[in-house]
Amino acid sequence: MEDRLRELWDFADLDGTEARFRAFLGNVETDDERAEVLTQLARVEGLRDDFAAGHALVDEAEALIAPDSTGRVRVLLERGRLHRSGGDPEAAQPLFVAAFILAKTRGDLSLAVDAAHMASLVDDPEKWTKQGLEIVVANPELVRWLGPLHNNLGWYYFENGRFDEALDAFEKTPEAYAESGKAKTLHALGRADEASLAARKALELLPHDSHDEWVKEMEAIAGGS
Repeated sequence: MEDRLRELWDFADLDGTEARFRAFLGNVETDDERAEVLTQLARVEGLRDDFAAGHALVDEAEALIAPDSTGRVRVLLERGRLHRSGGDPEAAQPLFVAAFILAKTRGDLSLAVDAAHMASLVDDPEKWTKQGLEIVVANPELVRWLGPLHNNLGWYYFENGRFDEALDAFEKTPEAYAESGKAKTLHALGRADEASLAARKALELLPHDSHDEWVKEMEAIAGGS
């Protein structure tokens, strides 16, 4: 149910991640397993903004998969990610939806949540985030997804002026990155002292460059302005 390839990922070290996946290719036994690994190499290329290389790897994977396989789920998901990162969310959206439906049907529930998470970034954030949350609530072993999903929902509510709902979502997000959302939401609600505390915590916990606009915003809220 959990994504068995996740342990090979280190998003702060793409070269190391690529090396682990290429080494893992030597251990696969089926075409579908090989296709799964190729999609992860495609994701590495997408994170490097080399979308052409990413699509070529997904093409290679697509030639190996069965139509109702986990490899098919990953092909849909990573093709969608490449389109979204490459600036074409309209092409990405139906791929994420298809990945969600197939993954949920197959019982690949971690991938289904991933697909719902990605769909929420390109279309109807409230609907798709709640779809993902329903799966996580019913399957506690997927608890790691609660933070990203609630964080997405928090920003959606914040950007639509639904500040009470935004604060509730951010408070359900255990990760440090939610502190900036909490700070902005509390500031919007006029709760200056609490906003200042959250902003100071965000500045303390999250890596940043002193020239970032985010830093200036957090510093302004922390200072009560």
